[in-house]
Amino acid sequence: MSSAPEQPFIAHLIELRNRLLKIVCTVLLIFLGLANYANEIYTLLSVPLLQHMPANSTMIAIDVASPFFTPFKLALVCSAFIAVPVILYQFWAFVAPGLYKHERKMILPLLFASTLLFYLGVVFAYMVVFPLVFGFLTAAAPANVAVMTDISKYLDFVLTLFFAFGITFEVPIFTIVLIWSGVATPKSLAEKRPYIIVGAFIVGMFLTPPDAISQTLLAVPIWLLFEIGLLFSKFFIPKSRYENSELKPQVNSITKD
Repeated sequence: MSSAPEQPFIAHLIELRNRLLKIVCTVLLIFLGLANYANEIYTLLSVPLLQHMPANSTMIAIDVASPFFTPFKLALVCSAFIAVPVILYQFWAFVAPGLYKHERKMILPLLFASTLLFYLGVVFAYMVVFPLVFGFLTAAAPANVAVMTDISKYLDFVLTLFFAFGITFEVPIFTIVLIWSGVATPKSLAEKRPYIIVGAFIVGMFLTPPDAISQTLLAVPIWLLFEIGLLFSKFFIPKSRYENSELKPQVNSITKD
């Protein structure tokens, strides 16, 4: 059992408020550091699209204030992305006192792995998915249509893909947690593989723009990451309640007697 003393409900709320404030302050501090480079960050983000746009074409701003607010919106989102380790640590620090010792040892590596996988999902979207999607979409435009994307619409588009692929790359963590918590077993999840594959394409249909390329590029990683999580989850199969109990040494000593 956890050795931390039980706290009243109000104390938990106060601690939760304090940790949320730390998260907000961290994001704001990072944002203050990135705000001066908001335009440069947006330029970097627009590279995958601009590389596939026709010569002498540019992005446009439909709304009057979008040239000012859109880069700052991106800087704020980037601040939240960068602060993900802090956010996860504050979550872990909040729930850790109520966990068993062996659970605390397991959660910290899972938080580290989930952070790394989230960043890998974002990098995969930027390096692999964006060039393919934008190459296809710009090439599919009719000959008499000039491809001139609004900067605000483009940002919403890429942020949707970033979040979709970032969350998608957490599938191994979800699989491991399901097995570690005893909700499922590797065998039961393996038997549901056909449903997982179909569900992956359904998720890809809802979380990505309405084109087959981005949907497939999201659905296939979901399936492959599920297989990876299923493979590694065998190392996280929970021991029996008897083996995890702190009474085990006492039982052994009685048995020896």
